[in-house]
Formats: sequence, C-alpha cells, structure tokens
Amino acid sequence: MIYNEKYQIKFYKNSANGENPVLAYLEKQDLKTRNKINKYINFLSEHSGYLDEPYSKHIKGKIRELRVDFFNNHHRIFYFSFFNKKIILLSAFAKQSDKTPQKEIKKAIVRYLDVINNPQLYE
Repeated sequence: MIYNEKYQIKFYKNSANGENPVLAYLEKQDLKTRNKINKYINFLSEHSGYLDEPYSKHIKGKIRELRVDFFNNHHRIFYFSFFNKKIILLSAFAKQSDKTPQKEIKKAIVRYLDVINNPQLYE
C-alpha cells in the first residue's frame, strides 16, 4: 500500500488482543475489492482526510465514514483526522442496509475514545 506522506494513514490497534480490525477486514477481501478500497484510502490521504459526499460522510463528532461502493457491495471505513497529519482508520464493515448500523457507530466511538486516551493504539 502506498500512502501520501502529507497525511499518514494509521490503523487502530485493539489494546486487548493487538488485532488490527481494518487490516483484518481488508485481508478478507478479494484482490480487486482490496485494491479499490486502497485506492479510496489513498484518495483520502491525498485530500488531507476530508472528502465530500459521495466519498465520505460525517457520522458523529470527529468520526467520518469512507464510502467504497464496488458493484453491489458497500464497504464502509470509519476514520478520523488526528494531530500531526494522521488519519486513523477505526473500523471497517460491509454495509447491508440503507442505514448505518448503530452497533458499528458505537464501536467506532469506543475506538475513537480509546485512541484519544491512548495515542499508541494505532500503527
């Protein structure tokens, strides 16, 4: 993966088990899908962590949603921009319905607060 040096892409790392949820999600995808998602992540980095709809959407507070639609699959990655020009990717999931599931939003909020309180929780 090649990311812009101006805004670095970082991945949330679970403090309990060391898992990296976004990377784990990406690894489960086929090569074409993974390449498409990585293209959007690079695009996000090149635009300083801010994209307008339809590429990104505000969720809550500082948390935004990167929206990757590929054929009939709708991939979502929650992220936020952090100090020192970093974008922290918090979670990823396949969206199955029109409305973003509250459990996914809550998970992103918990991870966001985790990073704010423990800045070492991203790589």
